Amino acid sequence: MPPLFRYLERDFLSQQHSSNIVLLRPSMSFMLIQTPNPLTLKDALPNFSKTTHIFLPINDCRNANQAEGGSHWSLLLVSIVDGVAFHYDSLNPSNKDEAITTTKKLGILLGKQLQFLDKPDSTQQENSSDCGVFVCVQMKHLLLKKLMRANKQQKVSMSLGGKHIDAGQGRKTMLEIIEGFRKEGERRRS
Repeated sequence: MPPLFRYLERDFLSQQHSSNIVLLRPSMSFMLIQTPNPLTLKDALPNFSKTTHIFLPINDCRNANQAEGGSHWSLLLVSIVDGVAFHYDSLNPSNKDEAITTTKKLGILLGKQLQFLDKPDSTQQENSSDCGVFVCVQMKHLLLKKLMRANKQQKVSMSLGGKHIDAGQGRKTMLEIIEGFRKEGERRRS
């Protein structure tokens, strides 16, 4: 997921100067869910004072001592302006408890109660290995096709109803992004 984060931040969010959207890294999301008092993380996390939306990948690992643990990813999109956390799970309701816990802890960190909404219209994966691809495709769609196209006064539907996800095409897109970063690195070194 991190190459996709870097791609979205560099190629889209950085060009949108009025954008106050944060893509929280998987490690930061995991740290948030594992920390008993989220206020102790305030210095480690971005400053959310001007943030309108936060994207958080959610993992089902419950063991803080196990790196790369867990077996399933889902996406939590928090609209701070609306006080709502939208949960998109391609194996619904696999990560619902983790998403609820993350929502509560983020609310404490923000000093604001957040309403949790599980999005039952999330496209469901057909196997046990596409959850990460689904999170990436959903995040890209919600960011680029919904939030970045809306004006500040406009209410945006966060539904993914009818959104078909082609995991194979999602993998190809991610490989192209990674290849682009590899080529860029080679150009810089030469």
